[in-house]
Amino acid sequence: MLYSKVKGVLDSLLECDVVLERPKKREFGHFSTPVAFTLAKVQKKNPKLLSEEIANKISQNAYFKKVETLNGYINLYLDEVLFAEVLEEIVQYGFKPLTLGNNEKILLEYVSANPTGPLHIGHARGAVYGDALLKLGRFLGFDILSEYYINDAGAQITMLGLSILLAGQENLLQQDVVYPEQYYRGEYIVEIAKLAQAEFGNEIFSSEDNIPTLAEFGKKLMLEEIKKNLLSVGISFDSFVSEKALYNRWNEVLKVLKEHQGIYQEQEKLWLKSTQYGDEKDRVVVRENGEPTYLAGDIIYHQDKFKRQFDHYINIWGADHHGYIARVKASIEFLGFDSSKLEVLLSQMVKLLKNGQPYKMSKRAGNFILMQDVVEDIGADALRFVFLSKKPDTSLEFDVDELKKQDSSNPIFYINYANARIHTLIEKSQYSYEEIANAKIQNYNSELEELVFLSSQIPLIAKSAFNERLPLKMCDYLKNLASEIHSFYNAHRILEQEGEKEILKILLCASKSLEKGLELLGIKALRKM
Repeated sequence: MLYSKVKGVLDSLLECDVVLERPKKREFGHFSTPVAFTLAKVQKKNPKLLSEEIANKISQNAYFKKVETLNGYINLYLDEVLFAEVLEEIVQYGFKPLTLGNNEKILLEYVSANPTGPLHIGHARGAVYGDALLKLGRFLGFDILSEYYINDAGAQITMLGLSILLAGQENLLQQDVVYPEQYYRGEYIVEIAKLAQAEFGNEIFSSEDNIPTLAEFGKKLMLEEIKKNLLSVGISFDSFVSEKALYNRWNEVLKVLKEHQGIYQEQEKLWLKSTQYGDEKDRVVVRENGEPTYLAGDIIYHQDKFKRQFDHYINIWGADHHGYIARVKASIEFLGFDSSKLEVLLSQMVKLLKNGQPYKMSKRAGNFILMQDVVEDIGADALRFVFLSKKPDTSLEFDVDELKKQDSSNPIFYINYANARIHTLIEKSQYSYEEIANAKIQNYNSELEELVFLSSQIPLIAKSAFNERLPLKMCDYLKNLASEIHSFYNAHRILEQEGEKEILKILLCASKSLEKGLELLGIKALRKM
C-alpha cells in the first residue's frame, strides 16, 4: 500500500534499503527517512549536503508533491495521485495476502492444555494469542501449521481416572470413599462418572484396575469439550499430537541423547545435562523405578517436531513454564538439532472481575473460572480483543462488566460502531454502492488524506504485529483508525452535501481496513448495531 509503494520507489531510486518513519508531527510530511545518514557513511559525504542531493532526486517522481530536508532528514509529502491509486486498490480489491513470509515453514504450538478438565480463562489467553499470530503470519505469507500437543500420558491422566472412579463410587453408588490429597474435583468429574456408568455399567467403579479405562474415557470426553470450547471463540487446529502415541519412541530418543553425551546416571536415576545449556540444574528424565518423567515426554515431542523439518518453531506456554525453556532447549541440542530455531512465548495469568469483585469460580470446574462461562457472559469477540490488547507476558486484569458497555470505554464497541456508522451512511446515501465505489476524488483535504493514509497501513501493522509477536499493535491501530472516523463523522455533515459520494468512498476504504484488521484478530466486524 502507501508504505510499500513509497519504499519501493525510494529503494529503486537510491539503490539501497530505505528506512521510512512516520513523523510525530504531521506538518513534517507523510513520511520521513534518515537514509542520508546511512549513505553518508558509505559515500563519505556530509549528511546535510547529501540529504539535499537525495531530495532533489526524489522530488522528480510523481508520487511526491513536496520533498524537504531538515537537519539531514528528508521529509516526504505525498501527491494526490498516490492517494488515489491506493484508495482505488483498497476499495476495489481489499487487502490480498502478502508474500513477505516467502512461505517460510513455521510450526506453531499453543494451548496444549491437559485433557483432564475444561479450559479455564488462563488457557484462553494463550489460545487467542496463538490464533492471532497464526492469522497474522498467514496473511503475511508464512506457511504456518497450528498444533495442539495432547498431554495424555503420565500421572495427571492416572489421576483423572482415579478421580472419576471415586466420584462414581461416592455419588452414584453411595459408597464412603477416601480422597487422596490431590485429585480432580468439580461437577464435571461427576458428569463423566455418570456417562461412564451409562457406557460400562456400575461394575466400572468396582476396582482400581479400571482406572486406565476410566482415564481414557474421561480424556476423550475432555478433549472433545476442549475442541468445542475453542471453536466457540473461532479456534481450530491443523494437527493434534498425542504424547501417549509418541511414547513408544522413548528408547530410541534416549539412545540419541546418550550418543550425544547428554545423559548420565546418578542415584539410580537418569539425568539430562541441561546445565550445559544454561539451566540452573540438571533434570531427571528417568526415575529410580524406570519410569520416564514429564520432561521425557516433551523431549520425545520436540524430536518429533524437529524431524518434520520446519524452518522455525514457536511454542506458547503459560508464564509458570519460564524455567522449563532452558531444559527443553538443552534436550534439543542433545538430540542433534539447532535449539535457536525454537522460540518460546509466554502468556501471563488473567485476573477477572465482575462489577469490581472477583469473578466467581465455576461450580462445575471446582476451583477455576471456565473459559466458556466468560464467553457466554461477554461474547467471543470481546474476549479476544481484551486478551490481544495487552502484551501477553504481562498480567491482565479486566472487569467483564466494562466490556458490556455500549460506549467509547469499550474498545470493541467503539471500533464496530465506527464501521457501522460508515455502512449506515452508505445505506442512507442517494448513491448506490457501485456509484460510491467508482467515484473519482477531485480534491483531498488533510482529513481525507489522513483517513486514506491510515487505512493503507494494514500490511505494515500486520508485519510489525507478527514480527514483534504483539497483536496489540493491530488493536491500537484499529482504535486509532476508529477515532479518526468518529472525529470526521462528528465534525462534518456528509449526506446530501457536495462531494458526498467521494467522501463515502474514502470512508468505505476505512471500513475495509477496520474489517480486515478485526479479521486478522479473529473478530468479525459488525455493519449494523
